[in-house]
Amino acid sequence: MTGLLLVTAVEVEAEAVRAGLDGGLTVAAVGVGPAAAAAGTARLLARAEAAGHPYQGVVCLGIGGGFAGRVEIGEIAIATRAIAADLGAESPDGFLPIDDLGFGSARFDADPDVVARLRAALPDAAVGTVLTVSTVTGTAASTEMLATRFPDAVAEGMEGYGVACAAAGLPFAEVRTISNVIGPRDRSSWRIPAALAALTRAGKSLGLA
Repeated sequence: MTGLLLVTAVEVEAEAVRAGLDGGLTVAAVGVGPAAAAAGTARLLARAEAAGHPYQGVVCLGIGGGFAGRVEIGEIAIATRAIAADLGAESPDGFLPIDDLGFGSARFDADPDVVARLRAALPDAAVGTVLTVSTVTGTAASTEMLATRFPDAVAEGMEGYGVACAAAGLPFAEVRTISNVIGPRDRSSWRIPAALAALTRAGKSLGLA
């Protein structure tokens, strides 16, 4: 896939993606969380535009948590859409996304062509909504709430929605590799090396597709 900008949150993720590439694509760490990711991605896109070599699309990659029974640790999740799960308002009747408040949309659909090419290159990947959160889910109650609100969600991360905002109409996609099961926080059960190895496989797929 030529002309794509590949962004991660932190450098260790970027290094894992680069390890799967044979040059040709730019990989950059843009910061943790939706705000930092949006700002960092927008800066890179603007610089490329000003230099006369604009990117043709953006892919957000990184490790993340997976919903039990929907994707396994060490596997890859491809987003059909990115949703800012905690962008909205609380109410006595439950959470209200900004879509219901009339303040815009908390979701971006991934580019179907890029998703199709990723699925062809990664046939064993889980496919579905990837949630963007500013606070990593760490309790049974919040996990159940998210799983109920988003029955097609396979994973969560902290940057996808922000990157999609910065893409501003360019083709966007998100890939998450699973380091842990979403639920009560237990760092001892996280498998970050396995998730980073999966990022390298994802990088290789982007270089070949």
